Amino acid sequence: MLIQRAYRYELDPNNIQRTSLSQHAGVARFAYNWGLEQRINRYRNNQGNDRFTDAMRQHKLLNSLKKDQFPWMYETSKCAPQEALRNLHRAFQNFYRGLKSGKRVGFPRFKRRGVRDSFRLTGTIRFEGQKIQLPRIGKVKIKEKRKSYFSGRILSATVQRRANRWFVSVTVKENLADPSPIKGSSVGVDIGVKTLATLSDGTTFANPRALGRRLRKLKRLSKSLSRKKKGSKNREKAKLRLAKMYLKIFNIRQDTLHKLSTHLAKSHSKVIIEDLCVSGMMKNRRLARVIADVGFFKFRRQLEYKCQWYGSELVVASRTFPSSKMCSRCGHRKKELSLSEREYHCEECGLVIDRDFNAALNLVAVSLPETENACGEEVRLLTDSLNLQRAASMKQEPNIISGSVSRNV
Repeated sequence: MLIQRAYRYELDPNNIQRTSLSQHAGVARFAYNWGLEQRINRYRNNQGNDRFTDAMRQHKLLNSLKKDQFPWMYETSKCAPQEALRNLHRAFQNFYRGLKSGKRVGFPRFKRRGVRDSFRLTGTIRFEGQKIQLPRIGKVKIKEKRKSYFSGRILSATVQRRANRWFVSVTVKENLADPSPIKGSSVGVDIGVKTLATLSDGTTFANPRALGRRLRKLKRLSKSLSRKKKGSKNREKAKLRLAKMYLKIFNIRQDTLHKLSTHLAKSHSKVIIEDLCVSGMMKNRRLARVIADVGFFKFRRQLEYKCQWYGSELVVASRTFPSSKMCSRCGHRKKELSLSEREYHCEECGLVIDRDFNAALNLVAVSLPETENACGEEVRLLTDSLNLQRAASMKQEPNIISGSVSRNV
């Protein structure tokens, strides 16, 4: 199995290397903005096919102007502006493709200094002990203490600055052996806001609320930044404190989703999730922030490639499947179910069950044969058994951030 995946490391550069990294990020940003301005002017002033260009022609034009107009670009690797123009070309391709398909893809925008500074390098990139060799920058220490745990050909390295920390993401092409199928049970996963994930076997995973629990401090840091004089050193310090808080929120969310998706892909032969309309859910102004804080799309994307890596199967239930409104015991469907109803009460069979747990049981029934649907004997016995054991046990959510998982049944 030939795949491409990225490995992310944190760099530990010295002062000279920090300056070089900043120069590369500045050159990449300049090339991107220069190419965007050239494309806009070309579209306005020309007609027909002359209005359009591509990354290769723009790179040749930039090289012809570099000696006379931009001699300072020779201090950095030629890959930084070249890859930035390729990123710009890809952004325009996505924009035009979105216009044809009817999707809302924003027009490429100019980049600002200090806002996610990054650049990509190709060429001679290799690891030597606890150092990584980057073109024109040299050997930079990495904070990873263990040896590199991948084997394959390095395609590129993307360097990015978050707050005052530098990270490198190495894209590697690897040839892995086909994974053996996971010998485990099927599991239905209901993703929510109050509880991050509720499984059909009774396991629950707590929502860390990476943004919600730090929203008050974010407001205080943002207010402190707005009161500082522009251009002052105190404003730069306040901006750095705010950036560090955003990076901490990002790391907590990423760590939680990666641990959950890896646990599901490695422990179960089949994982069943629901096809959620995240864009429609985000239109609810009361829930938009907490929904974005969970990261539904990231969770599904991680499950897709991890199930392929580890040999499990991912099943996505239809968006119209009534997982929350349908009774997991008798199959009765409710016409309406408000978000405030945290327990499902069935009018037909009298079942009283947790709303998310009921949805997870309905999802796992999707993977069963047609003769064993939600009204079948196996699902009915499974529901009754899990309900009795769940009622007898205390509701305990696992601390997924520390890596522990506790089961309620």
